[in-house]
Amino acid sequence: MDNRYNLHSLSTSEKYRRRPVMPLFDLSPANVPENLEVRWVPLLSLTSLRSISKVKVASFLLGLTLTLFIMASYILTWDRKGLLFTPSPFQLRPVVILTGTEALELPSEKSFIDMKLLVKSISSKLEYTPRKVPDEKDLFSVIPRQFLPGIKSPCWHEELSSNVNTDPYRRNLFTLRSKSFRAVCDYLRTHFQEHLYHRDGKQYRLRCLPYFYIIGQPKCGTTDLFHRLLLHPEVKFTTMKEPHWWTRKRFGYIRFKDGFQECFPVEDYLDLFDLAAHNIQEGLIGNSSGDPMFANVWTGEASASTMWDNQAWSYVRGDEEEAEPPFLAQDFIHAVQPNAKIIIMLRDPVERLYSDYLYFKMANKSVEDFHQKVIESVRLFQSCLSETSLRSCVYNTSLSNAMPVRLNLGMYIVFLLDWLTVFHREQILVLRLEDYAANLRVTIKKVFNFLSVGPLSDQMEAALTKRPMSNTRRAADRSLGPMLHATRDLLREFHHPFNLKLASELDNKAFLWTAA
Repeated sequence: MDNRYNLHSLSTSEKYRRRPVMPLFDLSPANVPENLEVRWVPLLSLTSLRSISKVKVASFLLGLTLTLFIMASYILTWDRKGLLFTPSPFQLRPVVILTGTEALELPSEKSFIDMKLLVKSISSKLEYTPRKVPDEKDLFSVIPRQFLPGIKSPCWHEELSSNVNTDPYRRNLFTLRSKSFRAVCDYLRTHFQEHLYHRDGKQYRLRCLPYFYIIGQPKCGTTDLFHRLLLHPEVKFTTMKEPHWWTRKRFGYIRFKDGFQECFPVEDYLDLFDLAAHNIQEGLIGNSSGDPMFANVWTGEASASTMWDNQAWSYVRGDEEEAEPPFLAQDFIHAVQPNAKIIIMLRDPVERLYSDYLYFKMANKSVEDFHQKVIESVRLFQSCLSETSLRSCVYNTSLSNAMPVRLNLGMYIVFLLDWLTVFHREQILVLRLEDYAANLRVTIKKVFNFLSVGPLSDQMEAALTKRPMSNTRRAADRSLGPMLHATRDLLREFHHPFNLKLASELDNKAFLWTAA
């Protein structure tokens, strides 16, 4: 491996919290194709210098000398500490102007990363003992261990101990951040009284959890699947997509970069399913004859962070050094709902990463910028892997924050294996976006069969399949075109060991994505 990319001289904390130090100028010849013309852009011309007074020139030269002296002092100081200037992929290069008509391709950066060694390391560290599942405790006192019989969705009656005339949604934190849910709450509070259940002089409200969860991954079609399933009359989702309650909001975080906000209590999360609960309660009240139609309402939730995002633990337990998160989101879901159904949508991790990069709004997006960000992320992951376990690197929040692209989200097998430590294989449906896009009708029927929902009428099925795709790429992002061949090759090689184990675990070679 090229010593220029050796990160071992940095401590672990420095490695993930700061970028490699960049020299101001790199005067070495750039490795560019022969048909590229290299031009140096002068900072000041001789003509312009003559127009400057001697006093200004002297002041300028004195300032420049002092600047160089200070820089040299810092260099000597860093040298004594072992922090030598290390060239990086972000070096300043001469201005490169393409003289031909062919598209610009950056030189391959594989020479800077020993990919064979990295892939070998990943393959060996993928063979690890499954994690030890923590003991399940009564995590949420408001959620019972047993649910109402005869209803597919996990529901129960909650006794109302307070004045039923008070607004049950007045303190819900989701209403502060979602106009759509605020509108739903306006309807719910108006009809709240008529949906109460009366028994032995007491009043109860029906509460429900999701029967199924769409848990990930980001940029893999979860939004489109969510909207199509909404068209099925038996499926009732939360009134907002992406509540991110299990992974973020219950810990008090909305965006981790914004710091702690306020913990969203479990009652606020349950309120998201009250519209579905009202539909089920109507069936319970109006079907004393035993007609089971009220049971055919299936509650669901879709947050693309649920599969992978366990960063909250590093913020909640900031003073405790944990190599790997002691609890995962699935531990809590399984504790309250061990029979939950889990749906996972995946796509070629190479394409997922590029789509993820394009999704976030930032200035100066380009295929070259994406390439450089991929190189830096691979290097950071390689450095982490040289010091600790694969799972530690995948779940490492500091590393995740340091990587300029979310490389770890494409390591699907690590997350899937952790979900399989608490849920049985038959409870998890894993789909490919490529199959979903190529044959929507077949894939949707596979989802319906997995959830055991009834078939659609021909009219409803036609409406579901003809619905336009959701969350498509913006026009400005489409104009960038595909990623560079060098980027694609590097990412394909990096992800191969992960895909190989995923295909083996699922017994499906399509998850190798070799034909993509």
